[in-house]
Formats: sequence, C-alpha cells, structure tokens
Amino acid sequence: MKFDQPAGRNPIDQGNVIGKATDRIDGPLKTTGTAPYAYERHDAAPDAAYGYMVASAVAKGRINRIDTSEAKAAPGVLAVVTTLDVPKPIRGSQNAASLFGGAEVQHYHQAVAVVVAETFEQARAAAYLVRVDYARAPGKFDLEREAPNAPLEGGSSGEGSGAPPVDEIGHFDAAFAAAPVKIDQYYSTPDETHAMMEPHATIASWQGDKLTIWTSNQMIAWNKGDLAKVFGLKKENVRVDSPFIGGGFGGKLFLRADAVLAALGSRAARRPVKLTLARPQIANNTTHRPATIQRVRLAATPDGRLTAIAHDSTSGNLPDGKPETAVSQTKLMYAGANRLTFMKLAKLDLPEGNAMRAPGEAPGLMVLEMAMDEMAEKLGMDPVEFRIVNDTQVDPEKPNRPYSQRHLIECLRTGADRFGWSRRKAKPASVREGRWLIGMGVAAGFRNNLLMKSAARIRLERDGGLTVETDMTDIGTGSYTILAQTAAEMMGVTVDRVKVKLGDSDHPVSAGSGGQWGGNNSTAGLYAACVKLRELVVQRLGFDASDVSFADGRVRAGNRSFPLRDAAKDGPIVAEDSIEYGDLDKTYQQSTFAAHFVEVAVDGFTGETRVRRMLAVCDAGRILNPKTARSQVIGAMTMGVGGALTEELAVDTRFGFFVNHDLAGYEVPVHADIPHQDVIFLDYPDDKSSPMKAKGVGELGLCGVGAAVANAIYNATGVRVRDYPITLDKHLDRLPTIA
Repeated sequence: MKFDQPAGRNPIDQGNVIGKATDRIDGPLKTTGTAPYAYERHDAAPDAAYGYMVASAVAKGRINRIDTSEAKAAPGVLAVVTTLDVPKPIRGSQNAASLFGGAEVQHYHQAVAVVVAETFEQARAAAYLVRVDYARAPGKFDLEREAPNAPLEGGSSGEGSGAPPVDEIGHFDAAFAAAPVKIDQYYSTPDETHAMMEPHATIASWQGDKLTIWTSNQMIAWNKGDLAKVFGLKKENVRVDSPFIGGGFGGKLFLRADAVLAALGSRAARRPVKLTLARPQIANNTTHRPATIQRVRLAATPDGRLTAIAHDSTSGNLPDGKPETAVSQTKLMYAGANRLTFMKLAKLDLPEGNAMRAPGEAPGLMVLEMAMDEMAEKLGMDPVEFRIVNDTQVDPEKPNRPYSQRHLIECLRTGADRFGWSRRKAKPASVREGRWLIGMGVAAGFRNNLLMKSAARIRLERDGGLTVETDMTDIGTGSYTILAQTAAEMMGVTVDRVKVKLGDSDHPVSAGSGGQWGGNNSTAGLYAACVKLRELVVQRLGFDASDVSFADGRVRAGNRSFPLRDAAKDGPIVAEDSIEYGDLDKTYQQSTFAAHFVEVAVDGFTGETRVRRMLAVCDAGRILNPKTARSQVIGAMTMGVGGALTEELAVDTRFGFFVNHDLAGYEVPVHADIPHQDVIFLDYPDDKSSPMKAKGVGELGLCGVGAAVANAIYNATGVRVRDYPITLDKHLDRLPTIA
C-alpha cells in the first residue's frame, strides 16, 4: 500500500479497540516468567553448550600471540576460537568497531577469544586461562583534551536526527553582536550506557550451511543481513528469532559480539552454543551514548523574541564512528531569523559511540532547554511564556514547509495548569520546607516522526480467529498489544481473537523497534495487510465491497450479515502487504512535542536532590494504546532523571576504559528515586503521518526531562550546574545558607 496522500476517514477511526487502554496480551507470559527470552530457549536448543567471551585487557594496540593450551586442556572445554584465527575483522554494516577478528585492538573489552564448554562455569574458568600477549599503544581517551582540535563533521543518527558540519541561516554573528539581551554558555553531558535489564545474549546453531540464532535484537532484518554478510551465507540460509527482548534502548539495534561469538563457537564445537555478555563487559564491549561538550548562544529583543540562535556540539568516537547529533533539534525547535549550528567529532580510542534512546535530541535538549531557562531569567520572563512566544508553526529554516501538526503551546499551557506552575516562585531559593529547598522546572520536548517501510501478514483461521506474523520486535514497548488491537479494529473482532507472532526473520520484514518509529510504522504495515484481507473476505462472501462493515465478529452489507469465520470455512485466508510512503514527510515537517514539568527538593545541608513530582504532556498524533504508551513515557521520564542526576560512565583517561562498568558503579534510578508520574496525551490524530494517524512517543518521554530537572534544581537553590549529571558535589559549596 502506498501512503502518499493524507489519510481520510478509515476503519481505524472507529475507535472501538484502537485508542483504548488495553492490557498487554504478553503480560501473563512475562509476569509468570514463561516468556522465552534469548538465553532461555531450551525449547529450541536443549543440548546447547556454553560460550564465554575473553575481552581485551588493553584499550589500544595489537595482539602478538594468544596461548590457548591451558584453556583447551581445562575440564569440559569443547572449543576455543581466538581473534587471530579469524584474520579479517568482522564488522556489521552499521558498526564502527570491529566485533571480532584480526590482531588490532580498537578499544578496551573488545572480544579477543571465545571459549565453549559443557557448562557456564567451565567456560568461564577456562576463559581466564587464555593468555594474551599485547603490544600496547598510546591512545586518545580524553574528550576535553581532544576537543579543541576536533574537525567539523556532519552526520545522522539514522533515526531522524542529523545535521551538516555547519549550517547557517541569516547572519548569526551580526545579529548576536547587535542584540540587547544575550547569553553564551558551555555545557557538557557524559558518556552513558544503556543498562537494559536483559544483557546481550544469543544461542546459535549451525545445520550445514544454515545458521539459526535466537537472540536479543531490536532489528531482525538488519541482523539477518549482517550475519549473512559476515559468514558468507545466502540470506535465506540465516534465521533470526527474537520474540521477547528485555530492553534495548538502541544498544541492540545492530549486530553485536554476542551473536558473532555464539555463531563462531557453535561452528567450532559443532553444537548449539549459548552466550551472554557478563554485565561488566557490556559497557565497554558494546555501544554507548557519547559524551558531548556543547555551547549555546541566544540573543533576543527585550520582549523575548529570539533573533539569533547558535548551538554547537563536540563529541568523540572511533575513527569510523559518527558524531552525537546534539544540535539537530535546535534547527527546528524555535523561531529565530539568524541561526547557526555545527558539530565537531574528535577521534577517540574509547568503545563505540552509537544510538541510545533519542540519540541527538536527548543530550541536545538537556542543554538547549537549560539555556532557554537561563535566557528567560535574563529577560525577566516566565520560562513557559518565553517558550510560547518563540513557537513556530513552520520549519524555521524552510518557512514554506509547515509542520503537519504542532501543539507545543497547548502542551505547555495544559502542563502549567495541571502542575500548578502559577505557584512557582520566580526568584530562586525562595521556597523552603525545613531543611529542603523546593523548586520547579520546565522544559520542552521534541522528537522527529520517522516513516519506514513495514510489512505484515495476517491469516483468518477457520474458527474466525486471526494470526498476525511480522518480524517486528517487542522490547517491552507493547508491540504485541497494539498489533493485536490494529487487527481487531480492522477485522471487527475482540483482541482475544488475535494471535500475534513477532521477531522471526521468516516473517515479513517490518520497521523494527527503535527511535520511536516502530509502533506507527508496524501497525500501518498491518493495516495495509488487513485492507487486503478485508477485500479477500468480501470476495469470499460475495459482498459488494463498496458498503461493507466488520464489527462484532460479523461482516455486514445492507441487510445481509455473516459471521467472519464463514469466509474461511473452506480454508484459512492469508493476506500480506506493506506500507510504503510517498513524500508527505518532505512536504510537511513531521515531529512530536512535549512539555515536561518537574518539582525537586534539594537538601540544604547535604546537597542531595529528590524528585518530588513529574508531569509530561505529549503531542504525538493518535495514541494507539494509552496504557502501554503511558508506560513508555514514564519509563523515559525515569531515564531522564538518571541522566540528570546519576548516570555517568567514568572514563579512565590513562588506560582508556569505563571504570564503573556494572550496576553497582553505574547508578540508574530505582523505585525510591521516582515519585508518582503524570502523563497527559493530547488527542490530535495526524493524517499526514500514516493510515493509523499515529506517531512515536517512546523517545519523546525522555527528550527534555533532564533539563526540566536541572531547571528545577536551579529554581530550588539558585545554583546553576551546567555539567551533567548534577551530583551534590557540584553545588554543595554554593548552596544558600540555612539558619
């Protein structure tokens, strides 16, 4: 199905199932511990051996020699494969780092060997008997040191954010110099790790020249294609199965070392092999969100109209890596005639920087939205009103290109009213409750709506039930449920009559999960398949296709009505189709918006920050399932609190690795850190997005939260910290005196 015109009235608009808060259909499996995650696929590979990764002990250099004699002689060992056994480095099409192979060491904890044994304990013990002789080389590990000489470099996150090396509209320098009110500040965000609950894990099995892996991966088709390329196989000889994923946040978008090592180990041992990365290996072996050093310059007239906006960002990565696109949202967020953005990329020998939830916008808005608050204060304006004054209904760099929809002002006004923003004291450090300093903060959220081709198959069974098949994944987002809702709405049945099968590369290729594009595109692909199935049903039942309704398990036209199952009495009916997009996303700027409000309390003696209230108001098209969407947003808000207050990969700039590479040292928010969270969804279906009239919401819940926390801390204390995370040591000596 081609989607190249705004969607008119269609069956999704009935709203009998779509748009209703619906329990997850996969909930019982997850709550009973019976959902089959990758490492637990005993049903698929009951005789699997165990693999264990040997990780590089140096961050830069070459391997002279690897002695595996002790490891091979250890109890239970079936095979040992080293990086020197694979002369050509293995790298997926979207990896900057080599996953395995060759003598060069690019980063700490790069995989250098895999040991396969009968038990996990035997494999782990033998892995420590592998002796590696390194020739260590000097490396570059300090972004701050390398930033001054970093060259300009443009790039794209691949999921909606991106910018050229330099982009200027108007005459920024002149406008900035002439402005009566302006700010010029530097900010920084740290390296962050995904810290998903389920580690990277794979079971691999060879049958001749056919490879099957059961893995934890967000993008099945990408993974299948890279595995075929890496191992020189035909695509049809590779099967990837990933029905349940325990979190990814972008860290499982691409082929990773766990899949490569499990496959190599299986081929060597001639057994299925299961392998998981140990938690301390994940931070350095896989990808992370790169640190940034950002500068924002804003200029305005006394009445608060922005006249000049500049935002630049410097990040670091491996030689073939991409920049963190932190300036992307600034190109679109606010009005202003004179605009300048640029990015720089320093070459570092740290682990690969790549996609982490809302790459670009997440760290970019942590900075831009703090700068907006600083400018509002300098103008003597309320931060909410300052943002409203500078709203735009068109792409500010392409004024002839309107937004398909933009309701940021309503997000801000609705949130301010619900949160009690009028009670906020503009003067910082004005509100105290005993030893606690109380403050409120606001920030705008932004994330682009990305359209991707997506396919699905649907089958009407003899009993009138429906089976949906697509390689779409569910990373905890509720994909199973919204796909079931889509099929139920289109075919006029209840959700319990729909069986959804996901994550299998034998199924039609979907958009996959990432960048908040999965829900809208995968359901749109299923919508296309359902349209085709409806046509086949109408033909089977002998109806006139111009006036047919599907409801209550029946098909009706005029005064004729039949049970849906009657169409399949002679055998199941199968329909398959995909959604393909025209140029509507080029004609209209398609984005999502939010307003985030936060109240914090800061201990006046210790500097400890406690988040007390949070609210997100989201403008993201039609919300397919408010219950699962709310879960997405509150999870993202929680991640935003972590980014603002605790999360930071500490870099050892002498030896080039992330020191706190486990969940004891890398601190993510826990239940005690998070108060009740409110979420409001504005009801504005976007007919230019897809037949579903939906957009993504998963990243939007994160974008802006960190700045809202930071702005609340400033309102509480009067101390501005521009270096994330805002830990107590960064403001303790500047807190106001408490009598």
